Amino acid sequence: MALKELEGNMNVLEAARIRIINAFDTGLDIKLSMSGGKDSICLADIVFELIKEGRINPKQLTVQFIDEEAIFDEVERVVMDWRRKFMLVGAKFEWYCIQVRHFNCLNSLSDDETFITWDEYEKENWIRPMPSFAIKTHPMLKERKDTYQDFLPRINKGAIQLIGIRAAESSMRRDNIARITVNKKNDGGLNSDNSIFPIYDWTDDDVWYHIKSRKLDFPETYMDLWRIGEGRRGMRISQFFSIDTAKVLVKLNEHQPGLMERVIKREPNAYLVSLYWDSEMFRRGRKNRTKEQEEKMNYKKEVLKQLRDIPSYFEEGVKRETARSMRTAILRLAPLMSEEHYKLAYQILQAGDPKKRAIRGFLTTVSHDYAQEDMKARKK
Repeated sequence: MALKELEGNMNVLEAARIRIINAFDTGLDIKLSMSGGKDSICLADIVFELIKEGRINPKQLTVQFIDEEAIFDEVERVVMDWRRKFMLVGAKFEWYCIQVRHFNCLNSLSDDETFITWDEYEKENWIRPMPSFAIKTHPMLKERKDTYQDFLPRINKGAIQLIGIRAAESSMRRDNIARITVNKKNDGGLNSDNSIFPIYDWTDDDVWYHIKSRKLDFPETYMDLWRIGEGRRGMRISQFFSIDTAKVLVKLNEHQPGLMERVIKREPNAYLVSLYWDSEMFRRGRKNRTKEQEEKMNYKKEVLKQLRDIPSYFEEGVKRETARSMRTAILRLAPLMSEEHYKLAYQILQAGDPKKRAIRGFLTTVSHDYAQEDMKARKK
């Protein structure tokens, strides 16, 4: 899908405020997704300020936090404070500690996604104690079968959901937001499934400026990420077993003593992070491959060779299914692909892609890169 970007005539903060006010003016119930990350904090602050100004009705609002168990203590602390603040102004706050399926990149050896948050059979190994006020179940929850992405739309049907995702996070996120809002009903990104992204047009600079100018509290883990050398693009906090966070767990243990012990107790495969993070198991270049060997690697040739004989290169399960999906994708996109795209395809094949997220990102990346090159060629 071709995208066209237009510059607005107001700053992003004012635009976000207007979108939120418009959502509340519908009179519908409003659900605010809270994660405890930097984007979520900015969105929560804007909503909170509008309540204090009397511009929106807190009785319409329910803040929802899905506690994924394997989260940083600092995230819990920040969300706990927001819970107190929203409840004090009359809004509801739902803190869910429910048994749902969660993607676990550390299960590369077993090719599954068997991590269940707040697993009743792993209670003695929980990474954190469950808050006493947490909601542990729900009549509409398919326990141990649902992901929280399955569960939330089911319980929020008929309400408007405010979600703090941004187009600047990645090209895949940008294209997904555009695709979701293509049928929007009014200004502000209200679409057919009643999701609104009030800060979708904010940059990283906008987010950190808002946090600084408003003197907002945020998880100290962001500063720990900075201390271990992560750039601004790597300043992401998510559940421990996601790709974004797993890669820095070992380094963060230097600043958060005892972290890895708790993680390994809950997920024994976590030792793979320290041993093999730089290997193809986690979509990285092979550790023992020299720079010269890396430069000589013909990824296109290797990918096509493996996809011509999938059973010989990939065992039954996630990796073989990933290979079949990648073969279909490459049959469609081969004329548009560069050697860098084949390198990405190779990394996905080696790691497997149980949720097809990497392949969706691959499709977006190839299409976006081709469109950019085509635009440059036309300008010449």
